Amino acid sequence: MQAAEKELLPGFHQFEWQPALKNVSVSCNVGIINGLSGWASSVDDSPADTITRRFRYDVALVSALKDLEEDIMEGLRESGMEDSACTSGFSVMIKECCDGMGDVSEKHGGGPVVPEKAVRFSFTVMSVSVLADDEVEEVTIFNEPKPNSELSCKPLCLMFVDESDHEMLTAVLGPIVAERNAMKESRLILSIGGLPRSFRFHFRGSGYDEKMVREMEGLEASGSTYICTLCDSSRAEASKNMVLHSITRSHEENLERYEIWRTNPFSESAEELRDRVKGVSAKPFMETQPTLDALHCDIGNATEFYKIFQDEIGEVHQKVNPSREERRSWRAALDKQLRKKMKLKPIMRMNGNYARRLMTMEAVEAMCELVPSEERREALRELMRLYLQMKPVWRATCPAKECPDQLCRYSFNSQRFADLLSSTFKYRYNGKITNYLHKTLAHVPEIIERDGSIGAWASEGNESANKLFRRFRKMNARQSKAFD
Repeated sequence: MQAAEKELLPGFHQFEWQPALKNVSVSCNVGIINGLSGWASSVDDSPADTITRRFRYDVALVSALKDLEEDIMEGLRESGMEDSACTSGFSVMIKECCDGMGDVSEKHGGGPVVPEKAVRFSFTVMSVSVLADDEVEEVTIFNEPKPNSELSCKPLCLMFVDESDHEMLTAVLGPIVAERNAMKESRLILSIGGLPRSFRFHFRGSGYDEKMVREMEGLEASGSTYICTLCDSSRAEASKNMVLHSITRSHEENLERYEIWRTNPFSESAEELRDRVKGVSAKPFMETQPTLDALHCDIGNATEFYKIFQDEIGEVHQKVNPSREERRSWRAALDKQLRKKMKLKPIMRMNGNYARRLMTMEAVEAMCELVPSEERREALRELMRLYLQMKPVWRATCPAKECPDQLCRYSFNSQRFADLLSSTFKYRYNGKITNYLHKTLAHVPEIIERDGSIGAWASEGNESANKLFRRFRKMNARQSKAFD
C-alpha cells in the first residue's frame, strides 16, 4: 500500500524520532502489545504474558496528537502563525496518571472469589505550545479544556497487579519508564496539517495518589513520621507549625538519598541514617511531579472533618480516652443525623461524592444540632467557612481566573484555619496531623505559583475511567446490590 493509503487506516500514522529511540523497535504500526515486551525474561519465569497489555508509549502519543490535529491547526491560525512558518519548536505537556483498583474479580457467583487487583496507567495531553523561530515567548496553541474528564484521559497500560506489590509493579512499568526516558532525549517528526512538524514531550506524573507517589519515589508508607511527599517535615513538626513549609523534595534528591541509605557513608545507626535520608528507603523508580492530588485531598480532609464531627458530638475536648462503645454511639448518632438531614447513607470508605456533600455549611448545621455547647458550634461553623474559602483554590482548573479572591486570601485563611485547629481542636492535633491536611495548609500557594493549578493536574480523569473499566468487565464491585 502507498503511504497515503496507509494513512487512512485507523490508528496508523507514519512518524519518526530523531534521534531514533533507544531500546524501542522502529515499527510504526504497533497496536496493543504484551505489556512485558521490552522486558528480558529469564528461563524459569512463569509465563507472565497475560498479566498486562499496553500500547507502546510513543505510538499512543502520536495517536493522541493526530486526534488533536484540527485543534492544533486552528490554534496556529488563531495565533497568526501561518502553516508554513511553523514546522519545528512544538512542545507537548503530558500529565500521567496511575491508580490501583481493588477487587476486579469477575462477579458470577461461581467458584471462589479470587482477589484480583488491577493497575491502570494513562496520560492526558494537557497543552501544545510552539516557539516560532524568531520569537522569545512560547505561544500555547492548544489547552485541554477538560483535563479531568475520562475523555481526555488516554489509557496506556492495564495490569493485573496489586499496586502494593512493589517488585511486580516496577517490573511491569519498567518498559514504560524506559520509553518515556528515551522520548525525553528525542524529537518526534509527525505530519500535522500536511506538513512534517517536530515535537518535544514533557512528562509530569501528577495524577498519583499519595500511596502511589510514595511507592514510585521510594518513600516510606503513608503512616511514616515523614508525613509529606513534598517537604521533609515530620508529623510532630507539621502539627506544631502547620503553615510554614516549602517544597524541598525532588526525584533527583530522592535518588541521592537512596544512595546514602544504601551505602551509609557515615556509618550511622539505623535511626540516624533514617533521619538523614528523611524516610527515603527504597529506590525511586519513576519521576513524579511533587504536587497534591486534589481529589484525594478532598477525601482525606472530609475524613478528618467526619472524625472531628464525631469527637464534637461526644465532647472529647473535655474527656480523656473515651471507650470504643462511646465512640461507636457518637458515630451512629452522626450517621443517623446525616442520613436524615442530608440524605447521606453511611459508607465504608469515604469517596469523592460523599466528601463533597459532607463539606458544606448545611452538613455543619445538621451536625451542630447534636453539639451541646454554642461556643463549639460556632468554632465548627468557622472551621467549615474557612475550609470552603480554601477549597476552590486547589479544585479549580485555573484558580487565577476562577477564584482570584480566594487565591489571594489563601495564606491568610490557612493561617486562621491552623490557629483554630491548634487552639480549639488541639485535642486532635497535639503532635499529630493527617498528611493531606498538612499539604492543604502548607503547600497549596507554592504549588499554584509554580504550576498555575492543582485541580487540572489531579487524578480525577483516571479515577473516573476506572469506573468505565469496571463497566466493561461487567463487574460491579464496591456496590451493595448484586447485578446480573
